[in-house]
Parts: sequence; C-alpha cells; structure tokens
Amino acid sequence: MIDRAGLAGFLRHRRQSVQPEDVGLPRGQRRRTAGLRREEVAALCHMSTDYYARLERERGPQPSEQMVASIAQGLHLSLDERDHLFRLAGHQPPARGAASEHVSPGLLRILDRLTDTPAEVVSELGETLRQTPLGVALTGDATRWTGPERSLGYRWFTDPASRERYRPEDHAYLSRLYASHLRQVVALRGPGSRAARLAELALARSEELRRLWETHEVGLRPGELKHFVHPEVGALELHCQTLLDPEQSHRLLVYTAVPGSESHEKLQLLSVVGAQVLA
Repeated sequence: MIDRAGLAGFLRHRRQSVQPEDVGLPRGQRRRTAGLRREEVAALCHMSTDYYARLERERGPQPSEQMVASIAQGLHLSLDERDHLFRLAGHQPPARGAASEHVSPGLLRILDRLTDTPAEVVSELGETLRQTPLGVALTGDATRWTGPERSLGYRWFTDPASRERYRPEDHAYLSRLYASHLRQVVALRGPGSRAARLAELALARSEELRRLWETHEVGLRPGELKHFVHPEVGALELHCQTLLDPEQSHRLLVYTAVPGSESHEKLQLLSVVGAQVLA
C-alpha cells in the first residue's frame, strides 16, 4: 500500500535538500526557495507541476513504477533512496546491478556540468540512458529507441542507418568490436540474461553477426580516438574518455577535440546548430 504521508514528506525533504547546481540548473539572483522549486523538479522528472505537487500534498493517484523511477532519477537519488521511494509508493524496488537503468547521482552530477561537451551514459549493452544536449547534436537522440533497438550494438547489425555517422573505413572493426563485446557480456551474465536474449535476436537477423560470432573473438577494445561523420559539420576526430560505475555497469563517455583543431571548431559550430534544432 502507498504511504502517502511518508511519500510526501520524503519528496519535500529531498526537493529542499537538492541545490540547483546539483542538477545542472542556474541558481539565479532572486531565488528564495530552499532547494528546488516544484516546477523544476517536475521538469526534471518529465511530469506536470500539478501532478508532482499533488504527491507532495498527499493527493492524487498512486504513481506508477515508471513514474517513481523518473522521480528517483530526476531528484538524483542514490540506490538506497530510490528503493525507499519505491516502497513508500507501494511498489517493489527494481533490481540492482547490470540490469538497472538508474544512473548514479555521481555520474549525473558530472553529466549535468558538461553543458558544452558531447557526453552520454550507456549501459553494458550499449543502451544510451542519458545524453548532454551536445551529445544529442553529435549522434542524434539515442534515448528515443525502445526494445532491443535501444542497444547500439543491436542496431549496428540490424539497421544500416546506424552506421551513417561513422566513417566507412571503421565499419569492419566496429562490427568485430560490437560482436566481441556482446559475446563477453553474454558469457558474464549467462543464459536467460538480457544480454543472451539480445544476442539471440541479433543473430537471427544479421548474417554478418552470425559470421563474426563463429570466430569467438573476445577482448577487443575501442580506441580512444573516435571518427564521426556528421550530416551538418562533416568529419570530426574526437577523443573519448570513459568513467565507469562498477556497481551499475554504466559508463560515462565524454568526447573532446584537441583545442585549436578543425574538429574543435566544428564542435563549437555543432553547439550552435544543436541549440537551433532544440529551439
């Protein structure tokens, strides 16, 4: 059963303890609210201000599991806080570990500060969980996919359009890389896992993957240098730095260009192009 009073109290306390800069928002000079405003939390959680306000006032319907997960992510809750929120809302907490899509507060704080840098948080199956605006401008909105298509590795072998933003001379190695990585994750997680089911679906659709799968190649590593082909600004040569959250098996990928290089200038142009698209 939902604990409305406990849920309302917890939400109010968390909202008041989170500072704007903690979630990538400007503080402003006239802020009087302790912590975040309700409308700011609602925007972070992708819900209406009225809906969120009713939860804090012990009113409204029981929030769904999807809504609770969105609130937990929007408020940058830790895993323990997320699980507590689920129980207050009358739900069982989701599984932890590799299957979890809850991005840790630490990774989110870093991501929120990368306003002028392409960056994304991805799962071990190559599912993009969060992106910076410039990350969206660079590779497109990779969070829009559903089902197995959420995995870039799956799309690589089943959707030719997924290769368009990577230079053709890299395609063969990237195919080997994605096949190698998927095989390793399947071995790590075992039969019946999400990784195993994803591999079954991809193998059924891709002759290329079936051929690579037969080589049993493992241990390939992506290079630090990435080459993208953007439809507006053309070729970009970017360095990729990776930060790993071992508890969740999530990776924060940050793409940067050498200052003064042609790719650096193109990234600056892309930030303008991306802002115009989002507007």
